[in-house]
Amino acid sequence: MAKKPTVYDVAEQAGVSIATVSRALRKPQSVRQTTRESIEAAIQLLGYVPSGSARSLAARRTGIIGLVLPNVDELETLGDFELMNHDTAEISVDRQVVGKSHRDSLYFDHVLRGCELESWSQGLSLMVSIGLGRGESDVNQLVHDMIGKVDGLIILARSVPDRLVESLYSRIPLVMVADAPIGGENKMDLVRVSNRKGMKTLVEHLVDAHQVSRFIYMAGPDDSPDNHKRYVGFQEGLAAKGISPESIPIYRGKFSRPTAKNITNDLIARGDLPQALVCANDQMALGALDALTQAGLHVPEDVIVTGFDGIEESDTSHPRLTTVRQPMVNLGRAAVSTVVKRIEHPDDPPYSTEMPVHVLLRESCEGPLGTV
Repeated sequence: MAKKPTVYDVAEQAGVSIATVSRALRKPQSVRQTTRESIEAAIQLLGYVPSGSARSLAARRTGIIGLVLPNVDELETLGDFELMNHDTAEISVDRQVVGKSHRDSLYFDHVLRGCELESWSQGLSLMVSIGLGRGESDVNQLVHDMIGKVDGLIILARSVPDRLVESLYSRIPLVMVADAPIGGENKMDLVRVSNRKGMKTLVEHLVDAHQVSRFIYMAGPDDSPDNHKRYVGFQEGLAAKGISPESIPIYRGKFSRPTAKNITNDLIARGDLPQALVCANDQMALGALDALTQAGLHVPEDVIVTGFDGIEESDTSHPRLTTVRQPMVNLGRAAVSTVVKRIEHPDDPPYSTEMPVHVLLRESCEGPLGTV
């Protein structure tokens, strides 16, 4: 086997120093174009492949950003996997199964996409770790294994225990997404969206434009910071319009479409439908629409339904779902951008970014468009 060409071979072929070759590979804009072209020609001629590990050692960086996501799956639901190689095609009946909903998967998909895009644009790689039903000790081990391989870490709220986050933020550039541990808001880098303001604005519209006074609120899981902020905004919107938040029934929809559908079916059976059913995320609102449609009820004539997030399915439902769109992809991009700033400026004060949201009025609230 022929010996692999080295950086020394490239330098000799191009007639430059090894340092110039290294600089051309790391920061091409810092090298004159003619010199850069000579080095590129030598690389092509010799078939040289730069060593990523060697460059990482020289720069004392890996060029990798770590992303830790919460539990979006259940390890025990994964059956045994067998790699099969058969040229066959089978037919089976695909029956709908209403089971456990992966409540946040659509949200995380978009945030992950944003992290991927920004990492790529900055010439970095992204290492992703997902807690597949792991216990706390396993999560601790997983994160500690990761931090030795990355330059910085992005953690979505609820991904790891707060005490682990506290121990990490002084050891590695770290950005929290959605929320920080209690007491950490003013000392940790944080990227989030205006959950409270978005929900408050939506509720005020329902009261002002539609004279809604009888609400039901469909809440998400108690441990979700997004759920908490949205409920605070819901309360503030009611209070601003003279409606007591304590008078409004709350149902725990768990961010789950099937759970929300079951709750709505129960409300229909009891004759307890409000004027407006306000849901803390789109998936629950879509579950409510499923139940109302199957019961022969009309939205928004019989009841207004609203969501939060702005997932793609909210724009294709019937009727289309009024929602608060949050910039999920840009949330991921902002997280990567922030961790890069922290890597480059380790002594800066904490970065805190709260991204705006947009209330989208659609037919589930407005009726035929234009009839506000």
